[in-house]
Formats: sequence, C-alpha cells, structure tokens
Amino acid sequence: MTGKKKRTQTKKKTSRKSKTGKSKARKSGTGRTSSSYKYLILQLFVISLLCGTAYVVWLNHRVTSEFEGKRWSLPARVYARPLELYVGATISKNELSKVFNSLAYQHVASLHGPGQYHKQANSIRFISRNFDFWDRREQSKRIEIEFSAGKIQSITDETNAKQLVIFRLEPQLIGKIYPEHNEDRVLVPYDEVPVFLVEALVAVEDRHFYRHFGIDLKGILRAMISNITSGGLRQGGSTLTQQLVKNYFLTRERTFSRKINEVIMAVLLERHYSKAEIMSAYINEIYLGQHGARGVHGFGTAAEFYFSRPLNELNNDEIALLVALVRGASYYNPRKHADRALKRRNLILSLMQQQGYLSTADANKASARPLKISKKPSWSSAKYPAFLDLVRRQLQKNYQTEDLRNEGLRIFTTLNTRYQDIVEQSVQKRLASLEKRKQLSAGTLQAASVITSIETGEVLALVGGRNKNSNDFNRALDAIRPIGSLVKPAVYLTALMQADKYNSLTLIEDKPVSLKQYDGSAWEPENYDNKIHGDVALHTALSKSYNLATVNLGMQLGLNKVVKTLHALGIEAEIPEYPSLLLGSLNLSPLQVTQMYQTLASGGFQVPLRTIKEVLDKDGKPLERYGLEIKQTVESKSVFMTRHLLSEVASSGTARSIAARMPGSLPLAGKTGTTNELRDSWFAGFGDDVLGVIWLGRDDNQSSRLTGSSGALQLWIDIMQDLKPQPLSFITPEDIEWAKTLDDQRVQDDCLAAVAYPFVQAYLPEISGTCQNTLIQDASVNKREKNIKTERKDEKNETNKDIINRHFNIH
Repeated sequence: MTGKKKRTQTKKKTSRKSKTGKSKARKSGTGRTSSSYKYLILQLFVISLLCGTAYVVWLNHRVTSEFEGKRWSLPARVYARPLELYVGATISKNELSKVFNSLAYQHVASLHGPGQYHKQANSIRFISRNFDFWDRREQSKRIEIEFSAGKIQSITDETNAKQLVIFRLEPQLIGKIYPEHNEDRVLVPYDEVPVFLVEALVAVEDRHFYRHFGIDLKGILRAMISNITSGGLRQGGSTLTQQLVKNYFLTRERTFSRKINEVIMAVLLERHYSKAEIMSAYINEIYLGQHGARGVHGFGTAAEFYFSRPLNELNNDEIALLVALVRGASYYNPRKHADRALKRRNLILSLMQQQGYLSTADANKASARPLKISKKPSWSSAKYPAFLDLVRRQLQKNYQTEDLRNEGLRIFTTLNTRYQDIVEQSVQKRLASLEKRKQLSAGTLQAASVITSIETGEVLALVGGRNKNSNDFNRALDAIRPIGSLVKPAVYLTALMQADKYNSLTLIEDKPVSLKQYDGSAWEPENYDNKIHGDVALHTALSKSYNLATVNLGMQLGLNKVVKTLHALGIEAEIPEYPSLLLGSLNLSPLQVTQMYQTLASGGFQVPLRTIKEVLDKDGKPLERYGLEIKQTVESKSVFMTRHLLSEVASSGTARSIAARMPGSLPLAGKTGTTNELRDSWFAGFGDDVLGVIWLGRDDNQSSRLTGSSGALQLWIDIMQDLKPQPLSFITPEDIEWAKTLDDQRVQDDCLAAVAYPFVQAYLPEISGTCQNTLIQDASVNKREKNIKTERKDEKNETNKDIINRHFNIH
C-alpha cells in the first residue's frame, strides 16, 4: 500500500510540474507575441513617418518648382493701328467720340482718371491711358482737343499747358490668339492691383489671411462639423492660399485625399512665399467666367470681359462685382443673372463697410449704382476675322504656332478700324441695292475688298465676305477668280516699256482675231459692244477696254513679255502663256490683284503687302521688326505713263462714274474688269495715298448680272467717298516730257483745246496736227492741265533714287 501511495504521489507531483511548465511556456509565448506586435507597430509607424515625410518632401518640391517655374499660357493680343490726332486732321467731335467709345472710354461729366472723356461745345477733354507702344511708353495725359469746321484746330496738354502738334491714342484691341486649352488671361503686376480689390478679397474670402500660416484652423473645424453632420463634403473652410493651391496644382474633385493635399501644400506655400506673392498669383489665376469655349482667368481678364476696361480703371462697386464671381462665376454671371449678381455685390459692399474698409456713405453710394456691365467685350476675334486671318498667315512665316498661342505676344497691326467699318457698311448697303436692282435673291451676291496704303503697302482694311459672322471662307485671300480686264494695264505697260515703238498715240488695230487652240478650235474674242473700231490710239484702247485691240497688241509684243511684266508687278503664281491671258484668263485672289496694282500705284516700286507693324514679347521687348521693303521692279517712266492712261479710264473711260460721282477728287486712276457671262465684277483704283480692290460675284459661280462698271466700281466709289483719297499728283520722273495732243496728234503747246500726254523725251512724237484756238476749251481740260502741271518743273530732273526717297519718306 505504501509503495502504491508513493507512486501515486510521485505521479501527481510530476503532473503538477508538467502543468506548471506548460503554463509558463504559454506565458512566455504570449510575451513574445506582444513584443512582436509592438515592434511591428513601431516599424509601421516609422515606415509611415518616412513615407509621409517623403511625400511631404515631394509635395514641397512640387510646390516650389511649379510655383517658381509657373509660366502662364498667355494669348497673343492683336491691336489695330493707333489713331494719330494732329492739327488739321479731318475728324469731327462726334467722330472722335465714337473712337473713344470703341476704346471703352467713359463719357463723364468731369474727369477723374484715365479712360474718361468729356464733350464741350467745340472741344473734347480726356485723360489718356498709359500704354506701351513698340517705340516707347506713353504716359497718361490730360488732353483738350478743339475743333473747327470738322477739323482739329488745336491740341493742348493740360498738365503743362503745352501745345501739341500730334497726339497718339492707344490702339484698339481687335483680337487674341488663344492657347490650345482656351484660357484667356491678362497678367496684372501686384503693384498695379487696386488696393480695394485686395481688401475685398480679404474681407470676403479670408479675413485672417495676414494672420494664418496657410490654413485657418477655426475654419477647418467649422467645415469638419458641417461635413460630418451633412454626411458629405459640403464646406471647405478654404483660405485664399488653399483656393490658390486648388486652382494652381489640384483638380476640382471633392475628396478627403485632395483636401489633405490642399492643406499640406497651402502650409508649404506659405512657408516659402510672401503674402504679396500668394495674393498676386491668386489675383491672376482665379477662374471668373466663361467666354464661349474660353475660360476667363484672373481679375485683369475679367475687367476686360465684363467692363471692357483695364482693372485699374474700375470703381469700387465694379471691383465688388468681380469679387462676387469668386464664389461662383456661372451662378453669379451678371449677364445671365443680373439680380443675383447685384445682391451678391451689395452683400460684399456691406461686408466691406462692416469691417471698416468702406464708410457707410461710400458703401450706400456704391450699392445704389446699377451693374453697368458691357453687353459684350469691346474686343472680339470675330469682329474682323478676315483681316486677322491674314495676320495669322503672315505671322506663321516667322513664329511657331505654340509661340503665338502661349507667349503673350503683343502684335501691332496696320488695320485702320475706321476704314474697315466704312468698307463693311458699304458692302452691306451696296450689295442689297444691287440684288434688288438685278432681281436677285437676298444674300446671293458676295464681295471681297482690300484697301492698302500706297506709300507703305500696309493693309488698312480687308473684307472677306458680306457676313463676317460666318466667315468660313475668306474670299479676299482664297477666292481665286479670273480677273478679266484688270490684266490689261500689264499689256499696255509692256508696250510702253518699248518707248521706241509705242506711246500713248500709237495706233493699235482693233480688228477681228481668230487663233487656233490646242484642241483645234478657233479662239475668236469680241469687244464688249460687239463692234469693230479699226485703228485706235493706244490710250483709247485702254480707256475703252477694247478687247480686240488688246489682243492684237499683246500678240505683237509676245505673251512671254506680258508674263514677265506681270511677274515684275508682283504676281508670284505660275502664269500660262495662252492668248486668252490678254483678256484676263488669269485666276487670282483679290489680295494678289492688290499686290499687282500696288506696284503700279507706287510708280514701279514693289512694296510687299503687310498687316504687321511690330511684334513685342510679354515684357514689351521687340521680337521682329517688319520694316518697309522696297525694290524697283519696273522702270518708273513706263509706269508713270501707264498710271496716266489709267486716270483717263476714270475720267472718260469705262470707270467714268468716278468723274460723275467724285468730280472734286480727280484725277484718280483705275481699271474695271468683267468676266464671261458676267460672273465676276472687278475694280482696282487708286489716288495718291490709297488703293482699293473690289470683287463682286457669287459663290455658286453663276452670273452676277454685273459688269465691272455696274458692280464693283460703284462699291469702290461708295467707299472712297468716305475715305477721300488724295488726287494723283503726277510728279514727273526723269526723261519724261509732256506734249499737247489733239485728235491723237501732237500739236503746239499753246493749243488751248489740246490735252497733254507724257512721252519719253528721247522719243517725243513730231508735231503733226493743227490747232484751232477758237474752240471752246472744256472746263475739265483746264482742271486736268492744272493738276498735271503741278510740281512738274521742280521735279522733272529727279533721279530714281530721289523718287524713292521722296515717295516713301526715306531720309
């Protein structure tokens, strides 16, 4: 028994020891597991800390690199030519008022700041704007202009009581070339930002802006409570810095992760940059509206878009309206929701008054004002689309498309907006009249027009069609049409270049022509009047536009020589050497025709047509100078005689409507052109200073029922009656002598009834006619003689170099 008890006790002890060991083992294992968890948590914390630090470092790098290297994509701004006001200029008080309105000047009772004007009985007083021209910066000035008999009598700078001879207004913004992402932006330097704008943003959007470090903890707490109670992300509690981060770096999605990034980046931004730098970036970045497909970014752009004025010219109530748009540009759009925008603006003015930025009286006065936003921006890339099309094409010769869209270039063009408006209005009125008279459906006829300066080759106005709002086809540049009789001056010029064989009195055969063509058929042209005129003087053949005489002359000269002359006049296109070329079987655009007649009007000096005067970068530094290019391609003697013959076209030939409707402007010169079945109606004409080319026709190539005389010429006269071209002066070049003629024969110089024609001195025709001085001299002959003799003696012995220097003002 005793042995059994001992064994039993031994087993029990062993069992207790075993259980105790297992328990200790379990405790040891649990301790090791707990330590492992703690270590793991520590590892995860360290890794998270490192990752978080790395992420913050990356965000910090992103903030500094992108903010410092930020280059806004700025649209190129395209300007018209500035209006130069000078003593003696023909412009009335009302006309100048229209100019100020187009420049978005305010008509006020008394002058207070730039961009304002005031009309008095015989004068206009105004304060001009600061403006950086291509040659210098013009400071704002207080100017008074006095008028008398529709002209400027005096110009006074009231700041120093100095009399000015000339004053240059800032040019009108006529369009922009936008970045591909369609953002519009006008950068405003911080030192030019109105103080009231900064105060309004602080008062309304972030009243602790100058005290926080990028985030407003109270605002965030308030937003968190609102978001938790609403069950979603409703409020942001965003400071101005956070708003800038959101617009600058982040997307517009409403997520907690984006909000965390926004907070971190706002703190980092404040750590590296001053409050002024942050405020400046905010003012230029914030989204404030939509202009079609283009976003309106920044307060400078918004000032132009909503008020058509620079930001520094806005009143307090106008600035308050722009600040109202920060909360919701679409919701508070003043053009669509005026009442809503007005209430928001007045709330902002009230907040400004409560926080001490405005007195009660000023706040009430500003709140009482209507919105007074412009119906639409004063500029539009659709206002002069055909001209801007040509500007773009000429710019692309020197600039990449990306530079034009993004670099904020300032492009100064040659467009004369007054001329452009006159041409557009004349086109509308004349086409409607012609359609009614010719019993054509409204909108049937189309038109293209190019107006240039003869002296410089600058394109002053350009119309590509009667409806610029649907300008998908620019007829001035791309309508390649047969030019008809506009080619004839080149034929007669070719003849006059052979002075030993041809002059104004040379007899040309106006007889039937039959020429075999390549297909075996016969080409048998006819005169427009279906008559045969026999032998006619060269000047008569051109002034009456006789087809048969022209073809006979051209075939005698040789088609290759006529083609060479056309190229010398500036036609770069390939020209087929067919006999029909002599009657205008040559397809050109109105712009190409203009280049041809530009050389004729310039006396044989080829001046390339241009729309661009200067291009500056966004800092005002010149990039490309578009200087005057001149080269003589045709001898001046022959061109001078041809121009004189073209003046006869206007006085007594196919363009004699000029003499009838503009008798006081003679002598002028030009040529009509008509194509088969009256499909195309052309006229090209010029005075001493202005050249105009007109095309009328139909897009479906059907008959317009118009000749050059009944269509294009009448529109040209409509335009020129307003433009008032200078009469031709006929300053005689070297080796040219005038001689009297009667009945196409030279007579004595004392013959009162005779008419003078220019001849090459070495080939002056012999006197072969007789004069009857008892004939009554026509009044028009007296006037013609007087104009032709102007300056003849003083200028007769000029060399070609003298002519170039004088004609193009080169010293």
